[in-house]
Amino acid sequence: MEIVTQDGWLEVITGCMFSGKTEELVRRLRRAVIARKKTVAIKPTIDTRYDLMAVVSHSGFSFNAIPIGDPKTILSISKDAEVVGIDESQFFTIDLIPVIQELLQEKKRVIVAGLDLDFRGEPFGIMPNLLALADEAMKLHAICSVCGNIATKTQRLIDGKPARYDDPTILVGGLESYEARCNLHHEVPGKTLTLFKE
Repeated sequence: MEIVTQDGWLEVITGCMFSGKTEELVRRLRRAVIARKKTVAIKPTIDTRYDLMAVVSHSGFSFNAIPIGDPKTILSISKDAEVVGIDESQFFTIDLIPVIQELLQEKKRVIVAGLDLDFRGEPFGIMPNLLALADEAMKLHAICSVCGNIATKTQRLIDGKPARYDDPTILVGGLESYEARCNLHHEVPGKTLTLFKE
């Protein structure tokens, strides 16, 4: 669904690694440019894969982007923009939320992409907040590298073996460190079953 609105609008693209999140973000940003909308893309400085000055999908789709550390700088960077794209949103601090809310008050279209779950299969950073605030949310799926079924989880590998639950949450990488896995084949040694409280 393509959104055409005069008001602020937040679109969240999420899913596991290799599900096409960045590719979908780039597609939407390119369409905004075709529609003659002033468009800017943002990425966290921590994401140094592929290109320092572009958001790039694993399949090679790209869009020029500005790397930032502090989410508050987005406000000055996007001052004249009508469409703001933010990739790898899970790496930003909670300070991104009021920034996005301000962009929406300025009637901008904001498109964010990010992992919904970390390698443990648990909510990743601010993504639950962004999904709750979204006017539109799209959850993409990948293909399980073990069985070929639908994958919704990101499997981190260390020396070819599943990472343990107590390993660090953030490790920027690609095919050498991660695989898409289905629920059956997603492994996290050391993880205990937890119940969510109401």
